[in-house]
Amino acid sequence: MSTPKADGFRFPAEWHPHRATWLSWPHNTNSWPGKIETIYKPYCEFIREVAKSEEVCINIANEAMQAKATGYLKEVGADLSKIKFYQHPTNDAWCRDHGPAFVIKEGEKAIVNWGYNAWGEKYPPYDLDNKIPTSIADKLGLKHYTPGIVMEGGSVDFNDQGIILTTTACLLNENRNPHLNQEEIEGYLKDYYGAKEIWWIGDGIVGDDTDGHVDDITRFVNTNTIVTVVEPNTADENHEPLAENLEKLKTFKMPDGSPLNVVELPMPKPVIYEDQRLPASYANFYIANECVAVPTYRDAKNDPIALEILQGLFSDRKVIGIDSTDLVWGLGSFHCLSQQEPI
Repeated sequence: MSTPKADGFRFPAEWHPHRATWLSWPHNTNSWPGKIETIYKPYCEFIREVAKSEEVCINIANEAMQAKATGYLKEVGADLSKIKFYQHPTNDAWCRDHGPAFVIKEGEKAIVNWGYNAWGEKYPPYDLDNKIPTSIADKLGLKHYTPGIVMEGGSVDFNDQGIILTTTACLLNENRNPHLNQEEIEGYLKDYYGAKEIWWIGDGIVGDDTDGHVDDITRFVNTNTIVTVVEPNTADENHEPLAENLEKLKTFKMPDGSPLNVVELPMPKPVIYEDQRLPASYANFYIANECVAVPTYRDAKNDPIALEILQGLFSDRKVIGIDSTDLVWGLGSFHCLSQQEPI
């Protein structure tokens, strides 16, 4: 059986030019109990900003839901001519994890259809979500590869030159692929993403129900620069795991032997709702063609610091903060909700 790597495909970094961004319209009230109506304004503001420079494709259940979504998008002034709906029903909204993983080679595109099990069987049913990659491949007329193992888009990050960053907390968790060891998982990452090298860090942040997705803690912003969140308060339960990740990152070298450039991002002050600490992080930003959409959390001190740091790293894009305080009650933000389709 052929693989994307054998056929010359690779998964590009998020800053590679996009044809479109894919989303799955939020509708599952269990993901935002008692609060789902409050998320549509920031969610649609995110769509409005992304649609200024690329198409936005939205998986949606039916025409009635599409009509409701269109109303929300009009309210924030989104350009509806840049937004396209696809009647692909979903169980939930987390398109980073259940959506298509687009791989490219010159003049050609394909999709990797990773398995999806709602982060280790935590939130059944997930059968509709698991069908999304093949539904999109069929709709777009693209070849698709099915590795036969569970893999979520939020668990991996890419530098565009063959390096994948991931966490042991998620990919080695027995609730994903208990029959595979680390070396075997690395083999799948290399064969189906077209990677050359895998970098592993440790635990994620408190409140993250994905068992430590890397897109909540550490991200590539260019081929040799990573941002990673840190918590200086030693009494905070995020302090130690984030400090350990920082130290691990400092040991990594680029293939030519040069050091990795590591930039520290602050954590926001704790976001707590109904006595639950939520996985609020500035690292869950999304890199679109002309903007970087960054979740903010009504933190007068750290929100502007995080935005300034990220703007300094993305000189070719406008960094835009969008209030994610209500969105993160669903235990994720803009990166978790989106999946890029490269040109």
